[in-house]
Amino acid sequence: MGGREQVDRKIRNILFKAWSFESSSQWSKGNPAKGQCGVTALVINDLFGGDIFKTKTEGGWHFYNLINGERCDYTESQFTKPIQYLDVVSSRQEAFADTNENQYMYLKQKVNLLRSSYK
Repeated sequence: MGGREQVDRKIRNILFKAWSFESSSQWSKGNPAKGQCGVTALVINDLFGGDIFKTKTEGGWHFYNLINGERCDYTESQFTKPIQYLDVVSSRQEAFADTNENQYMYLKQKVNLLRSSYK
């Protein structure tokens, strides 16, 4: 497994541990990624840079990241059907409109804590 795949797997594991009702009011044990797209895109942008993109889904706008030219959607597991990505350029401001300061700060701190202790 290459370096990129290892980082991707590590981040996915950390996010699944970090997501909770504190990071999205739509969170559930059965679908932990639900409602986490905006806040997750912001935290991933903080960690790795890149750009924030969005695409339209049945539930509204879905946010994700583009890092080094590669689409990184860490919350796609919330959907039961494959996403038809439109790759519309978005912004931190738009992604932040999908969350709030408390959810953002919670997820950012939780991810950083888990990253520092991840083995």
